[in-house]
Amino acid sequence: MQHPEEFLKSLFNVAVLAADPLDCLPAHLPTPPKGRTIVIGAGKAAASMAKAVEDNWRGPLMGTVVTRYAHGLPLEYIKVIEAGHPMPDAEGAKAADEILGLLTDLTEDDLVLCLVSGGGSSLLAKPGGSISLDEKKQVTKELLACGANITEMNILRKHLSSIKGGRLAIAAAPAQLVTFMISDVPGDDPAIIASGPTVPDLSSSADALAVLSKYRISAPQSVLSFLESTGSSTPGLDHPIFLNNKSIMITTPQVSLQAAAEAARAQGVTPIILGDSVEGEARDVAQVFASIARQVSSHGQPAAKPCVLLSGGETTVTVRESDGKPGRGGRNCEFLLSLLVSLEGMQNVFALACDTDGIDGTEDNAGAVITPTSGLRASSQSLDAREYLGRHDSYSFFESLGDLIKTGPTRTNVNDFRAILII
Repeated sequence: MQHPEEFLKSLFNVAVLAADPLDCLPAHLPTPPKGRTIVIGAGKAAASMAKAVEDNWRGPLMGTVVTRYAHGLPLEYIKVIEAGHPMPDAEGAKAADEILGLLTDLTEDDLVLCLVSGGGSSLLAKPGGSISLDEKKQVTKELLACGANITEMNILRKHLSSIKGGRLAIAAAPAQLVTFMISDVPGDDPAIIASGPTVPDLSSSADALAVLSKYRISAPQSVLSFLESTGSSTPGLDHPIFLNNKSIMITTPQVSLQAAAEAARAQGVTPIILGDSVEGEARDVAQVFASIARQVSSHGQPAAKPCVLLSGGETTVTVRESDGKPGRGGRNCEFLLSLLVSLEGMQNVFALACDTDGIDGTEDNAGAVITPTSGLRASSQSLDAREYLGRHDSYSFFESLGDLIKTGPTRTNVNDFRAILII
C-alpha cells in the first residue's frame, strides 16, 4: 500500500476519473437526425459533457451550455457560458434565455441533446411569474443556510422556475429530446438532478410551500403568490411531452465508489462501501463514522484492518443564529473537523473528504485530509478543533495545518467522496 495520505488521494482521483464525461458519455450518443442537432445543458460538468459530444459527433451541431465560473472549456461549435453557483446571477439568467432561444422553430426531424449535471439548479436561472432575480437570490441564500436536504431544496427551486421541473422539455417540443445526466443526488432521481429540467416532476407547489414553512424561510410576496398560482405547477408523468423523450444516466456516485473500492482492493486494503447517498448534518455523520472506525480498530468489524470506509452522498451544514458569524468551509471540511474531534486522538486512522467537482462549498479547495498527527499539530498552533467546529470555520483550521486539498475544477460532479482508512 502507498503512504496512507497518498493512498487516500489516489482513491479520490480514481473516483473522479470514473465520472469523467469524456470517457462515459460518447458510447451513449444517438444517431444524427435528419434535421438540426441542438446541444443545451447546465451544471458543473456541462462544459466537459459538451466537449465529449463535440469531439464524438458525426455531423453538424450547435448549442449553448452553462457551467460554474472557472469550469468552462474552449469549444468550437457549442457556446459555454459561465455563471454563479450556488447563488444564481445575471449570467445564469442570460444563459437560460439563450438556451430557450435555441429551441424555437424546431421540428420532429430535429434533435436536442440536453446535458444535465449537479449545479444546474442555480446555473439555469429563470424565475417564474413576477419573481425577480434578486428575490430568487434572497430565498436561495436562506435555503442554503437552513439545513434543507438536496431533494427539498430542488423541490422549491423547480417550482420557482420557468425552465426547470420539466418545463425545458416542453420548450424543446416537437424535436426529439435526449437527456444525458450525471447524478449528484441521493437515489439518482432524475427529477432532482439540476431540478429535472427535462423530466416529469412528481412534486407539487404545495410541497414547495411546505419547504418554506418547515425551514421558516422568509419569502417575498411575489414568491408566495407564484407558488399559490397555477403557473408554478410542473408537468407530471401523464404529460404527453415525455412520451418520446429519452433520459440516460451516464454515471453515478455508486460507479465512482465501486471504482475506488477496486483500487483499494488492488493495494491490499479491504473496502467497505457504507452508502452512496449518505445525508444528514456533516458533523453528526462524522460522529457515526468515527464509531464505525473504532469498531474496525478494536474488533475487526465489519472488516479487519487494513480497511477503508467509503461513502458518497451530500451532507448538510446548518448555520444557526446562535453560532454567530459563520467562518469559512464547506460540508466536507466540516465533516473532517467533526471526525477529528470524534476520533479522540486515535493513532491508526487517516481520512479524506472531498467534493468530486473540486470545490467544497464556495471555497477554493475540494476538501481536506486528517492524519493521526492532526490533533497534535493543531495543539502546537493553539488551534482548538471544537472551537473552529462551533463557528463552522473548518477551512481556516485545515488551512493552518496545511491539510487542504486543492484540485481546481474537475468538470464533473458525483457529489461528495469520503474515505476513512484504518490501519
